[in-house]
Amino acid sequence: MSTSARISSRISRYGAASIVAVLLGVPFTAAAQDYPTQPVRVVIGTAGGGSSDTVGRVIADRLREKLGHPFVVDNRPGAGQMIGAEAVARATPDGYTLGFMGGTYTTSIALRAKLPFDPVKDLTGVARAGDAAFMLCVHPSVPAKTTRELIALARARPGQMNFASAGTGSITHLVSELFVAMANIKVVHVPYKAGPPAATDLVGGHVEMMIGSLPLLKHHADAGRIRALAVTSARRFKLAPDLPTIAETGVPGYEAMQWWGMIAPAKTPAAIITKLNREINAGLSSPEVVARLAAEGAVPSELSAEAFTASIAAEIARWRKLVQQLKLPLQ
Repeated sequence: MSTSARISSRISRYGAASIVAVLLGVPFTAAAQDYPTQPVRVVIGTAGGGSSDTVGRVIADRLREKLGHPFVVDNRPGAGQMIGAEAVARATPDGYTLGFMGGTYTTSIALRAKLPFDPVKDLTGVARAGDAAFMLCVHPSVPAKTTRELIALARARPGQMNFASAGTGSITHLVSELFVAMANIKVVHVPYKAGPPAATDLVGGHVEMMIGSLPLLKHHADAGRIRALAVTSARRFKLAPDLPTIAETGVPGYEAMQWWGMIAPAKTPAAIITKLNREINAGLSSPEVVARLAAEGAVPSELSAEAFTASIAAEIARWRKLVQQLKLPLQ
């Protein structure tokens, strides 16, 4: 390829500002000050209308408004967000393909026998937009008013109590199994095809306990149809401040959160990652973003890119260990 052809190719890929920096011998990170110079694709690993899609579009709109170029959502659902994640992992690491994932991304990885990419080496965190605690609830017929009482009851009835989840291998299944393991109790798992039918059977008394999302369970608890015992966050959760944590009421060290965040190919220039992280974190304080997150049962997160990347790796390792302990079938 001729020199002029190579320059033309670089202009097409990175934009005029970046190639000027290259020709002048300026590091590419300096050119990142002008990023973006063209539309950016944001791959969301779920179908439209879900929580990841809802939060992801809010973040994409914020970036478009502040950075002056479209951040175009590309929904790539399937395989527990793995199809979308693979598309990001294989993309050119120039900042013009990003991903937006939810917390089930790490549990899906843990349940895969083999992946076409390395989620730790091939991808990096950009910004964690929101965190959501789950709620531990029981049917009112269960004579337990606290997490400690529930644990004592389950120990007195080993294998006789049950818990509902949104399906085998779902995030609500794994956060529940983590609770069961750390509490050292034996409880029967009752999987459903999704969270809403599981919650319906909890309200109806067909199952005794469930750990599920706040938007799914809180209005039932507020109406007295089920009893909320605790939340799964490490500290009391802003959207349910009256509820204690599982960690403080029976299982020290327990924490399991749903989250949403942006990822990128691993070799994306650090200056671009820093710029995106700064803009996303700044936008998390806006009333519109706070309200949209609250509708999903979430609060702003505002982690650094490095901290978010580390948290993803730690979650993958934790869920893989639990999946091995439970001997769950891999996909």
